[in-house]
Amino acid sequence: MFNKRVKIKELLQWEPQQQEVTVMGWVRTFRNNQFVALNDGSTNSNVQVLLELGKFDEAELKRITTSASIKVTGIVIPSLGKGQKLEVKATTLEILGDSDAEKYPLQPKKHSLEFLREIAHLRFRTSTFGSVFRVRHSLAFAIHKFFNEKGFVYMHTPIVTASDAEGAGEMFKVTTLPFDETPRNEDGTVNFKEDFFGRATNLTVSGQLEGELGATAFGEIYTFGPTFRAENSNTARHLAEFWMIEPEMAFCDLEDNMNLAEEFIKYLIKYAMENNREDLEFLSQRLAEEEKQLPQDKRSEMGLIEKLEFVLNNDFQRLTYTEAIDILRESNHNKKKKFQYPITGWGMDLQSEHERYLVEKHFKKPVILNNYPKDIKAFYMRQNDDGKTVAAMDILAPGIGEIVGGSQREERLDKLEQRMKEMHIPTEEMWWYLDTRRFGTVPHAGFGLGFERMVLFVTGMTNIRDVIAFPRTPKSAEF
Repeated sequence: MFNKRVKIKELLQWEPQQQEVTVMGWVRTFRNNQFVALNDGSTNSNVQVLLELGKFDEAELKRITTSASIKVTGIVIPSLGKGQKLEVKATTLEILGDSDAEKYPLQPKKHSLEFLREIAHLRFRTSTFGSVFRVRHSLAFAIHKFFNEKGFVYMHTPIVTASDAEGAGEMFKVTTLPFDETPRNEDGTVNFKEDFFGRATNLTVSGQLEGELGATAFGEIYTFGPTFRAENSNTARHLAEFWMIEPEMAFCDLEDNMNLAEEFIKYLIKYAMENNREDLEFLSQRLAEEEKQLPQDKRSEMGLIEKLEFVLNNDFQRLTYTEAIDILRESNHNKKKKFQYPITGWGMDLQSEHERYLVEKHFKKPVILNNYPKDIKAFYMRQNDDGKTVAAMDILAPGIGEIVGGSQREERLDKLEQRMKEMHIPTEEMWWYLDTRRFGTVPHAGFGLGFERMVLFVTGMTNIRDVIAFPRTPKSAEF
């Protein structure tokens, strides 16, 4: 019954020559009791189905309502309407699923993104979210394609873990212990020996540490999976559950790492530009309409397609953290006290507003910052000879700020153990991680790319909750 269906995206490429075709989809609109705009999710474009007057049962026609699903077999003919070269003249019509038009929340009109978040289970049926999630699919596919072409091994790292890779301390605990009668030790602490894993466990914040183990055997690996942060951040850039891509490469230093990350980002953008042009043009138009409501100084200087082409065609600006602090300190923005967080000096952690100033106002292109102060970075980053900085790098993108964070990893056992002691990270619990430095250590590096931030950048959407199917945020875990 269904295997003869032709997808609308494919059908719209045909030359109309009286071919017989079967299409299925959801009704977007039905007008004059004759013309059905049919969409099946393969493209934002609808195909027009012509129902000849008097040929179909009146009771059946009444069931053709917005979002009803139908199956049509008919003949492909040239269209007399503007903007479409063909339509389907129906010979048979079957209603597959009714839809109560009075109760259906998506009416044929413009809905706010806030409203659509409340009906996230239906928002895929809108043109905006159709485009966003087709682009998201393409980017996910391109990630695997990129690393496969380079000979990387795809590794699945654990989602339940006993380690905190970032030292962040903001993790979701995993337990089967009862809340009302939690077993306790004599000192009042929870007795995790009675828990499922026999110890305290959490949802992972990163697959990096396990990724390093793989890289010291296979040479180059990547992970691509969900990660979790229990930060109480209700912002347009944060999620509690998001997806991360984390490559780890043996025989690789900070410069190799920066080169790979820049090549990777450009590859993903190029893939989406080549395979999702129609969706990107729709999203570009949508963004331009949205920005018309904003004051002039808040509008983007480039359209979405123009911005993506600009990133593809220009080398990313590379500079050290120290150079960035000097630029920010001397900027008019800082002198006129326009930063919410003033530049207090070397050693401070840069905020999103500082990162965006460097990218959007100063250099006007993506920036790779490197060699950060060791005191604001994680324990595993390689210490530089100056004793003050580590071989870390962040890639900053227009409109978003940090999109990639990475570093050369500390491969020297003595230096790593010393740093872990300074940061109160128990070396005895991390024996397995330190073994990679005991048995054939090598210079190695890696980075993490937040997938949703990449989707945000490529689609031009402004809220990260609109590029993941079912966002998990503080006080929100519906659907």
